Amino acid sequence: MDQFGQNQFAPGMKSSVFVPDQLVSGPLQLVTDSVTIGVSGVLKRGTVLGMVTASGSYIPSKKDATDGSEKPVAILVDNVDTTTTAQTGGVYLMGEFNQNRLIFDATWTIAGLKAALRPLAIFLRDGIQAPIS
Repeated sequence: MDQFGQNQFAPGMKSSVFVPDQLVSGPLQLVTDSVTIGVSGVLKRGTVLGMVTASGSYIPSKKDATDGSEKPVAILVDNVDTTTTAQTGGVYLMGEFNQNRLIFDATWTIAGLKAALRPLAIFLRDGIQAPIS
């Protein structure tokens, strides 16, 4: 007769813990799409992207660029390695995001990104705060 204790994990079983990165910061519906991420190296989740007008590919947005990518239009959903070739990757096109978790070029400031992304329904916040009751 086998006896089982109160341990919820049986021998040989593994458990995993999900630790959210807190990039998404609000209840606004997320809108995503799959796009071509242009050759830009290894990009991390939360990178602010612009779209190159000539190719339609997405690369990290730099405010001083002149190829169309100077206008931020999306936020990268997952890490992607575009060191040698373009890849298909997911992007957020709408939502509320934690400004402290974004990855962006030094040519941008948070205030500048907030203003540029707001018309696209991409809202940057300083994190979720508990309501005062």
